[in-house]
Amino acid sequence: MTWKDNLRDVEPYVSGEQPKLSNMIKLNTNENPYPPSPKVAEALKTIDSEKLRLYPNADAEDLRTALAAYYGLAENQIFIGNGSDEVLSLSFLTFFNSKKPVFMPDISYSFYPVYAELYKIPIRTIPVQTDFSLKKEDYFAENGGVIFPNPNAPTGILTGLDFIEDILRHNPDVIVLVDEAYIDFGGKTALPLLEKYENIVITRTFSKSRSLAGIRLGLAFGSPDAIARLYDVKNSFNSYTIDHVAQAVGLASLSDESYFQSTLAKIVKTRETFIKDLKNLDFEVLPSMTNFVFVKHAKLSGQTLFDALYAEKIIVRHWNHPRIKDWLRITIGTDEEMTKVIRFLENYLNGK
Repeated sequence: MTWKDNLRDVEPYVSGEQPKLSNMIKLNTNENPYPPSPKVAEALKTIDSEKLRLYPNADAEDLRTALAAYYGLAENQIFIGNGSDEVLSLSFLTFFNSKKPVFMPDISYSFYPVYAELYKIPIRTIPVQTDFSLKKEDYFAENGGVIFPNPNAPTGILTGLDFIEDILRHNPDVIVLVDEAYIDFGGKTALPLLEKYENIVITRTFSKSRSLAGIRLGLAFGSPDAIARLYDVKNSFNSYTIDHVAQAVGLASLSDESYFQSTLAKIVKTRETFIKDLKNLDFEVLPSMTNFVFVKHAKLSGQTLFDALYAEKIIVRHWNHPRIKDWLRITIGTDEEMTKVIRFLENYLNGK
């Protein structure tokens, strides 16, 4: 026996590739194509470097106060973490401690089963239906918790609030975690359900809709008891997760609602045009309420299309999962970028 026998052995999450290519169109990690608010740039210019020798405010109190005002919640209903991935990780540690399996869709955010494996949490992946929608009755059986994104990733499909409320009613003794990473792109948030149910936790991110993937800010909303437990776990792990710069940038972003709404509107408009153009090329496109689309072509495999796009320096996302191996997830970029994608696909398909 050696020291290697005592190492934790897990299969890690594989993030989207970050290629080092010149003049590429990068549409594989759902980053926002537009810069953050100009107020963010102003905030960065005013950062006092002297303060960086000090620990940041452990609970990001000013940002928490601003978030409470923005969302119309009490401060003790809001948790702030170092990116939504950390928030999700801490949520698994905090809320999913039953010996019963946590229910999650089989086609969903692929980090969920990684957390479960890391923390030795039993799970049951429930197959989505043939149209990739969730069937609520599948989540009514006895379980140790429920988690799903809304809209779902990588499909982009939005689930209605009646669906979520039915799951909450059938699971009063466990946490139902709704991951709203993409809700700002056209979906209806589950935040109003916080008034009726103590067992719902909702997570969000600044990475997508607020163009701040490089800052790492994530949120959770829930009952005061649930959020307090989440902070207990966070403070048993790392008391200073949100650095001084991230707190300042988060505040600046929240203060510019007009810019935020204008970039969202541009992305949604581009998405709808891109979907129409893809359908004209005989692509099947799932209904999307996100900043990406999930597509396939009847005559070409997903791998073939992925390789052809990559050769053109158009980088999209492809998985080898049996149920979605012929599908591609394409992030919505600028109008110019999406027009170039359509032109390439037109020429490529005409050559077939």
